[in-house]
Amino acid sequence: MRLKEKEWKKWLNVEFEKEYYLSLSQFLEQEYSNKTIYPPREKIFAALDNTPPDEIKVVIIGQDPYHQKNQANGLAFSVENDVPLPPSLKNIFQELKMDVGVINYKSDLLSWAKQGVLLLNTVLTVEEGKADAHKNKGWEKFTDAIIKQISENRKGIIFLLWGSKAIKKKNLIDSDVHYILEAPHPSPLSSYRGFFGCKHFSKSNNILKKMGKKPINWQT
Repeated sequence: MRLKEKEWKKWLNVEFEKEYYLSLSQFLEQEYSNKTIYPPREKIFAALDNTPPDEIKVVIIGQDPYHQKNQANGLAFSVENDVPLPPSLKNIFQELKMDVGVINYKSDLLSWAKQGVLLLNTVLTVEEGKADAHKNKGWEKFTDAIIKQISENRKGIIFLLWGSKAIKKKNLIDSDVHYILEAPHPSPLSSYRGFFGCKHFSKSNNILKKMGKKPINWQT
């Protein structure tokens, strides 16, 4: 596991030395050696490597990576362009179309990451075919530290919390300094309970405009 982005390295250097992270590293070394694990090793930190701390405008918090073959690419909700759309991403694109009229054909959300949308899963790895296989192995502590660092060191960040797991992270975010938008998860089980119609994409851009920041082009 190698984080490339220099500013994130400074922010997270303390975490890399903690006992939980050293144990997590040992665990992952064994997992990648003996099993099929996603995303590929070199993409574990793709969310951080593609969105430096000082460029963050929006944070979208996911859960664990997609666990089917060749789906996960290190960005929450994103998959490679030659992979069929997972149901959650299909629903995200449906809401985008309803909200801002954007029709997306590319399933890789890298263009969002490059504009300052941090696509952060709360768990960064998973075993093939086994959802939540790497739950409670240490990733949650690490990604909590990321959210805390953003909350404490940046101002005016828009956090999109989709689903109960993401909403639980609300206590890590200073709501006096940042914007928090909540909605049900975009999965087929919950999307009709309020994700559709949440208008988080237009609301985010309206907030960015009010702050004098360039809005996100949600077209992939």
